[in-house]
Amino acid sequence: MDTDTVIYSRNNLARLRRRQTLSISAFAPSPASLVSACKRIRTEEHFGAYREGRARRARRDRERRASGRLFLVFATTDMSNTSFRDSTVVIIETSRTSIRAGIGLHDLLHLPTVDIPARVGLRRNTSQNAEDGPSTSKAPSTTRVTEYLVGIHLDEALAAGQDIAIYWPFAEGEVADFVQAEALWKHVLFHQLGLRRVQMESPVMLSVPAGLSRDSYERISQVFFERFNVAGFAILDRPMAQFYAVLSGLQLSGVVVDIDLDHTDITPIADGFPVHTARTVVPVGLHDCLAYLAHLFRANTSVMSTLSPASAPLSEDVLQETLLALARHAWANELIKVLAEGEAARDLEDEGVTDIAAIVVAGKERAVIESGMKRRQNAKAQPAEQARAKEMEALDLVTTDFRGTELTLGKERHRFCEPLFDLALLDGVPGVTPKDPSDQRRPLQNAVGEAVAKTDVDQRNYIWQGLFVTGAITDHIKGLGAALSSRVSPYILSAPDVPNNEVQPRGVKTLRVPDYFAEYRDKGDGLAGFLGTSIVAKLSFNDSGGKNYVSKVEYASRGPRAVLGQSPSLL
Repeated sequence: MDTDTVIYSRNNLARLRRRQTLSISAFAPSPASLVSACKRIRTEEHFGAYREGRARRARRDRERRASGRLFLVFATTDMSNTSFRDSTVVIIETSRTSIRAGIGLHDLLHLPTVDIPARVGLRRNTSQNAEDGPSTSKAPSTTRVTEYLVGIHLDEALAAGQDIAIYWPFAEGEVADFVQAEALWKHVLFHQLGLRRVQMESPVMLSVPAGLSRDSYERISQVFFERFNVAGFAILDRPMAQFYAVLSGLQLSGVVVDIDLDHTDITPIADGFPVHTARTVVPVGLHDCLAYLAHLFRANTSVMSTLSPASAPLSEDVLQETLLALARHAWANELIKVLAEGEAARDLEDEGVTDIAAIVVAGKERAVIESGMKRRQNAKAQPAEQARAKEMEALDLVTTDFRGTELTLGKERHRFCEPLFDLALLDGVPGVTPKDPSDQRRPLQNAVGEAVAKTDVDQRNYIWQGLFVTGAITDHIKGLGAALSSRVSPYILSAPDVPNNEVQPRGVKTLRVPDYFAEYRDKGDGLAGFLGTSIVAKLSFNDSGGKNYVSKVEYASRGPRAVLGQSPSLL
């Protein structure tokens, strides 16, 4: 065949391709290439089809579908500009130790409907040596997602006394095992929220601990698109989600103090971006405060005589478990308040725990409490009676029903948060995990001050205007932010000289979840992460022209790397 014939044959082939309807399986470039290909179709047949009536076009489409081919215009539909219905949006907040989730966005942002521990369980092999490692050791690499127990299934297995190894894949602030993480997210989506993979129409906004690697973001995106078949996906750093929940006005700088079960994460934020180089972790959390309060209850004669009487004393293990449960009961029932620096020690020295115990042993605690109530009810009481009632009320006793028994707790319960500000108090306390390495044993106020000091000097004044304390401990304790702000005074200019110190911090402003979020008004600040994730999801998925999430089409075109440029935290 000569050269002219070859060229003529190729031209014929090009004309034939333009006249024929192209199969998607034979032509699968990017959406942009498909659009340009549609513009190149200029044959008389296609223009005639455009001018024909609806009936003829429908007949032509049926014929093409019957022949196993689709019209090319259908293949160019771009879902990247599609906005989702609020009722289909899924919000998932993933912390070190818990996962909260909900579906649907409304005018009033709702509370999470799912709240489970971020742990999975794996039945130990009967042939496995018991000395291979504790339950927190790494799981076998061949373990499948379906082999893990999550949620109620794990709780039932543990209650039945089965030999279960427990794993916390996010406990160290990163994704330690993606199979375990997938098992948790799968349980939330398809078991707790009742979604179906084959009919997944919901986009997902996921908040995760800050500081994950780019590879981790890509793998998470791959799990949600390829394993869960989500309609859209975006990732948000959890400290930013918590900060978005309390933003007011143009305040875009602050510092988020997230107190979890065993760790406290401190993240400074400058001009709307987390300062990753200044992030700090302190190995103290809610569990340490519970263990410390349980230790203080041992000095309460009334509590000890009621829980472990001399006639039938409890064993040490049972007593420790009971005291921990009592401490959690006092925290969950909001019987604890955070005192200012030095207030707890001064009051306890004046009144003395021994005096409180003596009053309780003498059976006068009810009289003390009732006298305080009578004082408030009778404003015309005699001055001497008012003075006596005030003195008794100063003892700050409270009665509570614990496991069917009425207990009287003294002022020692208000020392619950002291370990956060002085880690040395945890030395020798039963139930406290040793803190290693020793250079991380810093009081919370020092860690916050050092984290802010790592930011640019001209940003510090603005960062101190947004101190926000959140996390699991704040679910039932209010005022922790104010207590912390009073303890960071060494990092604030005591005698402001504005003309000569324009960048020196001159004060601290604490933030809290605004009251206009009606459903979050009485829930403390511990749900700020879920609230902020919901706010960002409402803004992102309702913006059809925005690039704050990855659609299915974009993921199919660009792969997992697309999430690096189209997520609120990663721009």
